[in-house]
Amino acid sequence: MHSPSFLLTVVAFVLLLGPLILVHELGHYLVARWLGVKAEAFSIGFGKEIAGWSDRRGTRWKLSLLPLGGYVQFAGDMNPASIPEALPADMPPEQRAQLFQTRPVWQRALIVLAGPATNFLLAVAIFAGFNVAYGKMVVTPEVSIVVAGSPAAMAGVRAGDRIVAIDGDPIGDFGQIRERVAPFPGHTVTLLVRRGATQLSLPMRIAESVEHDGFGNSARIGRLGIAAGKANVRFERVGPGEAVSLAFGQTFGVMRMIVTGIRQIMIGERSVRELGGPLKIAQYSGEQLSLGWPEFVSFAALISINLAFINLLPIPALDGGHLVFYAAEAVRRKPVGARGQEWAFRTGLAFVLALMLFVTVNDLASLHLFGR
Repeated sequence: MHSPSFLLTVVAFVLLLGPLILVHELGHYLVARWLGVKAEAFSIGFGKEIAGWSDRRGTRWKLSLLPLGGYVQFAGDMNPASIPEALPADMPPEQRAQLFQTRPVWQRALIVLAGPATNFLLAVAIFAGFNVAYGKMVVTPEVSIVVAGSPAAMAGVRAGDRIVAIDGDPIGDFGQIRERVAPFPGHTVTLLVRRGATQLSLPMRIAESVEHDGFGNSARIGRLGIAAGKANVRFERVGPGEAVSLAFGQTFGVMRMIVTGIRQIMIGERSVRELGGPLKIAQYSGEQLSLGWPEFVSFAALISINLAFINLLPIPALDGGHLVFYAAEAVRRKPVGARGQEWAFRTGLAFVLALMLFVTVNDLASLHLFGR
């Protein structure tokens, strides 16, 4: 399997990031418009405007030079970070009513939350579409294969055993075993298995496996050394309601994996080198598009969830940082001072830029541009 061309990678990256940013910012914009808040600018990208137009409501829609993000600047904002500007005392009431900063705190919070929420809903819609198109795969949690010398084999698992629970959590499908094992190499788990009329509790240490895909990318995952047989696999058609319900579960499953990965990096169980940035996303987007549109759209759903999660982090300059300020305002019954907000947003912006620089260096190192 060959790596995609540079041109395909660039096209895939634009096709991936552009719509996801657009959807995110449309979430902010549409809820603000519903609440009567005026948007002065809607930008895909940051920095100098490349192209744009103004609509009849006075909103400037534009494409800007740096494509790694976007923003909606509302009336009353000093800048795209939504830091409020000082209001003139003689401002007409009808104009004041259109300002973002004059709205109740719950409305401002709803507008800010709408961006990440829209990214979540986009992922749910994509997963639901796949569920309707392909159905759901059901794999009975019965062991058909036990790899010799694996943790499962050494713990006493046998072919024909049925996995009932892992660390007390019930297992109803073989896919749940992977969810409980793959992110946790090196951890010890206890499997409750049913063998005939007997139930056995079998502790084992999850083995670490470094796996490579067809493009040479590697991933460090956990393995027990068991597999289900083809006879235990079946596909079931699902209706729209069940498809959406499954999609919400799949979306929150990805969220749990993200949280687990970040926690493992913070406590040293995983290397910070596993963090990826824009270059890595571009690389993966080209690879997934080269495999076909279903793979690319599925990857877009994963990135949409990541985009929503990152924006909800409680860092000033991100949506989560704004929500923290609004929570403080709701408790204090008054907003945080303008100077305090400005310094917080400057600090948050510096942190975000430093993180972007770090993950970009990580990306360059993983691509071996600095040598092996």
